[in-house]
Amino acid sequence: MAGLGLGMGGPSPGADSPAVDTSEMVHISALALLKMLKHARAGVPMEVMGLMLGEFVDDYTVRVIDVYSMPQSGNSVSVEAVDPVFQQKMLEMLGQVGRAENCVGWYHSHPGFGCWLSSVDVSTAQSFESSTPQQRGVSVVVDPIQSVTGKVVLSAFRTINMQQSIMGIEPRQTTSNVGWLDKPSTQTLMRGLNRNYYQLPCSYRKNEAEIRMLLKVYEKGWESGLQLQAPAQNKKENIQTVQTLKKLCKEYEKMVTTGLDADEVANVGKLNAKHHVEMEVESLMNRNVDQVLSTMIAAVVF
Repeated sequence: MAGLGLGMGGPSPGADSPAVDTSEMVHISALALLKMLKHARAGVPMEVMGLMLGEFVDDYTVRVIDVYSMPQSGNSVSVEAVDPVFQQKMLEMLGQVGRAENCVGWYHSHPGFGCWLSSVDVSTAQSFESSTPQQRGVSVVVDPIQSVTGKVVLSAFRTINMQQSIMGIEPRQTTSNVGWLDKPSTQTLMRGLNRNYYQLPCSYRKNEAEIRMLLKVYEKGWESGLQLQAPAQNKKENIQTVQTLKKLCKEYEKMVTTGLDADEVANVGKLNAKHHVEMEVESLMNRNVDQVLSTMIAAVVF
């Protein structure tokens, strides 16, 4: 199907050029997603921005492999335009360390007010799209405030050629990926979705190295057991444990003297003082042995 290119700098209406198919998917790596969220979270309540590195795999796939932040300053509602000098220097330095990917788009944050593009964002997006092959640059918006609920609030957009829109020409092909798109909010529709820009579906891909990295984030090694606790905190926990043991021992003595310890039916649903005494004693011994061992190792090493 023949169509028309996107972006303000695209071919004139009627030109016989392939249109960007909206069935394309934006694949974001785990590393890029974590760096975007961390950068956006650090900038709250101000907006921050950065560039996305990756590749256009084919006509239907945009892969985002890595991102890096830009030194632009922003306020709570807008962010400055991209610095081309810094961008060129950063790409040259990344090339020296083996990062040969090209810029496939940009990202910025909307702390607390959803994912959409303002008029300034649309202008920035158009400049990015004009510098990418077939004007396929992607604009990603992430909301670090709403993402704290456990679900990443992130959307990818691409602008619509206003000249084509005024003439009533469809700027893109309509394919079956509509079911993959998130239902837009009323605020997003009011901000120009499907008029000034359209949304692209996103997915998050992890390779084997990234899976191993994520699995080790909260993994505890053998050295964590030798971590030296503050003496005051250790003393406080020991006193609390001894007081708890004193109460449990009284409860267990009461059970033994009344003969309830042998009656399993009567003890159903009640506190098993004997079992809790064993657990507290084991915890107390392990904690103090680790503390003494860690102190001895620290004295010898340091």
